[in-house]
Amino acid sequence: MPTYDLGLEHVSLSYATKDIFDDVTQGVFEGDRIGIVGRNGDGKSTLLHLLAGQQEPDSGRVTRRGGLTLGMLDQRDPLNDADSLRQAALGNREDYEWAADAQSREIVETLLAGMDLDAPIGSLSGGQRRRADLARLLLKDWDILTLDEPTNHLDILTIHWLAEHLKNRWNKNAGALLVVTHDRWFLDEVCSRMWEVHDGAIDPFEGGYSAYMLQRVERDRQADVTETKRRNLARKELAWLARGARARSTKQKFHVKAANELIADVPPVRDTLELKRMATSRLGKQVVDLKEATKSYPLATDPERSRTVIDDVTWLIGPGDRFGIVGTNGAGKSTLLGLIDGTIEPTKGRVKIGKTVKFAVLTQRLDELEKLSEYKIREVLSRYKASYEVEGKEVTPNQLMERLGFSSAQLMTRIGDLSGGQKRRMQLLLILLDEPNVLIMDEPGNDLDTDMLAVMEDLLDSWPGTLIVVSHDRFLLERVTDQQYALIDGKVLHLPGGVDDYLDMVEGDSKAGAGTPEQNQGGQDSALSITAKESAQPAAQSKAERQNQHELSKKSRAIERKLAKLNGQIEQLQAQMASHDPSDYAGLGELNEQMKAVQAEIDPLEEEWLSIGEQLEY
Repeated sequence: MPTYDLGLEHVSLSYATKDIFDDVTQGVFEGDRIGIVGRNGDGKSTLLHLLAGQQEPDSGRVTRRGGLTLGMLDQRDPLNDADSLRQAALGNREDYEWAADAQSREIVETLLAGMDLDAPIGSLSGGQRRRADLARLLLKDWDILTLDEPTNHLDILTIHWLAEHLKNRWNKNAGALLVVTHDRWFLDEVCSRMWEVHDGAIDPFEGGYSAYMLQRVERDRQADVTETKRRNLARKELAWLARGARARSTKQKFHVKAANELIADVPPVRDTLELKRMATSRLGKQVVDLKEATKSYPLATDPERSRTVIDDVTWLIGPGDRFGIVGTNGAGKSTLLGLIDGTIEPTKGRVKIGKTVKFAVLTQRLDELEKLSEYKIREVLSRYKASYEVEGKEVTPNQLMERLGFSSAQLMTRIGDLSGGQKRRMQLLLILLDEPNVLIMDEPGNDLDTDMLAVMEDLLDSWPGTLIVVSHDRFLLERVTDQQYALIDGKVLHLPGGVDDYLDMVEGDSKAGAGTPEQNQGGQDSALSITAKESAQPAAQSKAERQNQHELSKKSRAIERKLAKLNGQIEQLQAQMASHDPSDYAGLGELNEQMKAVQAEIDPLEEEWLSIGEQLEY
């Protein structure tokens, strides 16, 4: 048996109604960066608690190398409400102490910006406590760091910063890292191995999330599993991963040829033209027009002055448009959504909403379900139509419910007894049953595991309406929307290259995480109480290294565009061969030669793309 730094040996654990682990043996080695995925309730957090020694198995044992130190970011922080932020996160270090070290200064200025170091922990919001606990862990040296949903409450810039920090700190020769998260981009960016927790077992996979999806589809194919629905969802997601230019740019372990074989018969994720046609018939030509719209709020400290959140924005949203919005916490995304759906009036300019528009808003809060908490699912669904048309087929509310991961046995469950993830899915189900034609989603991925995210994305693929999504989950955002926009300094800016363009725009900003949620609450100022006498400090990588990475990324994207064009030519040639007269051997031979020539261009490009991917990883 191999010697682990930390491991499980023949571990079994059961709760009253469920077996969590059954004779599991698995270990963590020096340099491992392991992403942990699985359905909600299958034991991901329990696994971390076992490894941390916070929970004992029913049988078997947890082994540790002598003297090993382990830090854990739990879903509930251990911070003392009476302690100050300085005590809890910084260990009572004064400003000059943490500011003197470049790495400590970067952590503090990114995660604790806008927070009073002398404020008691009990006065902080949930998001601020989460950042404080994460800063506490990152400011210390651990042999193994375990993180349970580390991207919660972080904006997209801070998530990107955290990914870079973890890759630099927990490399091949420096400790080990275990991450539980539903953020698939983060898993691909940070992790070099994956563990799938399911049915009492832990299945290991080499590579990040994309490589895991490839191996999982192949495993299901070889085993000829009966879970047809789950397998098809995985293949559809794999198809998007393989075909999406931005999604492929950092996935060097993703074997292109093998993936193309597995997804050869998978249709495009969605028929954009058909969805737009259907949306136009439901909505008419006008949806929402923002014309020179400005929204300002009076300052709490000086009502005579105001803070502009949305600044002179002109934005035309049409039928079938699928737009994603990114921005830092406090940038004004919630205000922008309020202008779009008419719940917030502009200070200047105007917002014109089409006469046939029917909005639905999936908010981060679950207040809408509170009124239904005493009702059973069956009673709530009985209020809606008997059938709906989805992807050209008639389906009942019960069938839609099952598609979103509920079983028919749960029809008698009270809404109030559902878990957070189940409530999120029920919230989406009820919104879709209301048949809106404009759907606004604010952080729709909250509380959903990776499988349920894939289910939701699959359902949205066939939804014929206008879709506006705000999310810090860049995978989800680029997966369900066709165009992405950034909200920066009150302006809405188009991102032709997706989230990568947004990150390029803000590169060099030394306070990527300075925005706080409180800055978007009524427009109040939030003065930075954390200050360092030094100006912006260089990141872990030098400017030259960052520039080189940037150039490699641009080259990788250029290759992907070329590959997409060449693969399109291959598909056209294959279609011509399929429809060609089979007795015309000369014509078929010519088409075959053309296809070989195109393939000869593809092969070296794929090799170059894989090589660049290796350089981007290391």
